[in-house]
Amino acid sequence: MKVCIAEKPSVAKEIAEILGAKARKDGYFEGNGYQVTWTFGHLCTLKEPKDYLEMWKMWNLNMLPMIPSKFGIKVIEDSGVQKQFRTIENLVQSCDEVINCGDAGQEGELIQQWVLHKAKCSKPIKRLWISSLTEEAIKDGFENLRDNSEFKNLYAAGSSRAIGDWLLGINATRLFTIKYGQGKQVLSIGRVQTPTLAMIVNRQKEIENFKSEDFWEIKTKYRETEFNCTLGKIESVEKANEVLENIKDKEFEITNFEIKEGKEQPPRLYDLTSLQVDCNKKFGFSADQTLKLIQSLYEKKVVTYPRVDTTYLSDDIYPKVPQIMNGLKYYSKLTEPLKGKPYRKSKKVFDNSKITDHHAIIPTGIVPSGISPQEQHVYDIVTKRFISVFYDDCIISNTLVEGQSGETEFKTSGKQILEPGWRVVYEKDKADGDVKPSKDEDNVLPNFEKGEKGPHEPYHVQKQTQPPKYYTEATLLRAMETAGKQVDDEELRELMKDNGIGRPSTRANIIETLFRRRYIEKKRKNIHATITGVQLIDTIQNELLKSAELTGQWEQKLRKMEQGEYKVDVFKQELIQMVDQLCKEVRFDLNKKIEIAPKKVKKERKPKEKIDPTSLNCPKCKEGNLLKGKKAYGCSRFKEGCDFVLPFEFMGKKLTDKQTADLITKKKTTKIKGFKIPGSQESKEGKLVLGDDCNVSLED
Repeated sequence: MKVCIAEKPSVAKEIAEILGAKARKDGYFEGNGYQVTWTFGHLCTLKEPKDYLEMWKMWNLNMLPMIPSKFGIKVIEDSGVQKQFRTIENLVQSCDEVINCGDAGQEGELIQQWVLHKAKCSKPIKRLWISSLTEEAIKDGFENLRDNSEFKNLYAAGSSRAIGDWLLGINATRLFTIKYGQGKQVLSIGRVQTPTLAMIVNRQKEIENFKSEDFWEIKTKYRETEFNCTLGKIESVEKANEVLENIKDKEFEITNFEIKEGKEQPPRLYDLTSLQVDCNKKFGFSADQTLKLIQSLYEKKVVTYPRVDTTYLSDDIYPKVPQIMNGLKYYSKLTEPLKGKPYRKSKKVFDNSKITDHHAIIPTGIVPSGISPQEQHVYDIVTKRFISVFYDDCIISNTLVEGQSGETEFKTSGKQILEPGWRVVYEKDKADGDVKPSKDEDNVLPNFEKGEKGPHEPYHVQKQTQPPKYYTEATLLRAMETAGKQVDDEELRELMKDNGIGRPSTRANIIETLFRRRYIEKKRKNIHATITGVQLIDTIQNELLKSAELTGQWEQKLRKMEQGEYKVDVFKQELIQMVDQLCKEVRFDLNKKIEIAPKKVKKERKPKEKIDPTSLNCPKCKEGNLLKGKKAYGCSRFKEGCDFVLPFEFMGKKLTDKQTADLITKKKTTKIKGFKIPGSQESKEGKLVLGDDCNVSLED
């Protein structure tokens, strides 16, 4: 018997269907020589301090640093988790072979290996490694199972990451809480969390301390065309007037006129971070929301594995491009012009040397069904990006005009699109305002001749220096990707990814953690540090804890560990030394002591979490999404026979989105007042309960 362990029940069900394991058992499927079971994400976790030594249960400065001689794992203390673990443990003990079907990434490998280690698995282990959940991909994956030993470095990196986060997070959090929290609040410190907060706080201080200064720019108009003076910013109006005085009676002469034809290549395919950035800019989705939406699309088989940090495809994808294009039926107007000739194969898209575990996010070619409006937005931009890379380059005309009046030089530029190429994919988006034209786009300049002269109209414009902008989730994700450096160029950003802080799959959670702990808050789209967040960063005098660049270097070491180029023990020892030094500095006040005074901090209200019921799965069939009708929610799979209906109103009481979500996810609401008793003027309060038959009842 072969035991397959997937990361989620839904994935296990898909695999079981394909393998012919049709019989449903308690916690697994069985049949055709296979038993297919699942985890719920993490079933195991690193032990807590109290699990090593009883005295570590106490928060005591003299017990720091806490460094276990050997790190251990334990099953999470939850009855459902414990039951599922026992199921896996029993299956693993009695099987002939284990097939690890976890998510094909570092975190997925860590989840599975911890469970197998805790279950004392001694059986041969194979690895299913796939980039999509289509039937074809799963079948192909099972025909080409890989040996578990190939992934020992991936597990080593995942395990080292977890241990590093434990060492720094547990020790530093206790250290600063005991020293500066005054028993009133927990000061949470993290290996990635704290440098991220420091970037936000530092940016905020730059803005708050910024002093705006006036400056002047010289411009002139010649033949109805505006030229900018190359002197740039002029510090005083007197100097600006002096320049104007010198040129106002002099003719303007064209010294150079160039028209060069150029090319603009299609934008790169999406990795997770660039997708989160675009979804934040275009739709206002948070990083966490985008991750959940693209993960859902992956589980619905319509896109490939999303937790990736590459924008390239491997060469073996190229032969599959026609098949994928044929499946994009709703995009036939965009795909038809590409057919009848070989699909473009650019080195900017296909490059095996840029691929590690997975390729960029692309559609699978399976037609989407039952996806939410938010998922449709995400699917649409992923699909259009994929189609666009097979179009020709956009051909443009770049115009540069230079001139001078007296000794003062001027210039202007323009760009005209001659052949749109890949831009036709985005014409509708541009018309709808989703894509903004570039500054010089379609700025058509008249023809000039070198040496021509004539009168002009010089003038100056008064402006003010502007402070840096607050981070949005989009710009913060980019800053995390480049360890705090401002990088707009795609090529350079690609080279810096190895030094980014956090991983694409974890950055969203880091940002959400900072929101949850009320270190940051959102004002419109901008991210602001709260008083608590600012005080925490001011309290931390150790620059290592706050340095995005150094944290990025740790991330690079973990990536090298994945490739077998960096040793686990070296990384662990570096962190132990850092934690030990940090504890000495803070405990003995080697750094300046800054107290955090919670009493002076105005309690900040936690924003109410907004839940959209249409983002939830149908509680009856478990597969469809909820759709909002005129009077009730229904299932997106109603055409397939699911008859689930949930009215907006019960006994005269309209439910809030939160109450509706609680009813669906928790099977009951909190107590609600104002239910009207039929035939009576009285009202009553109670909890709505969703039964196993998906009918709703009221209980006191």
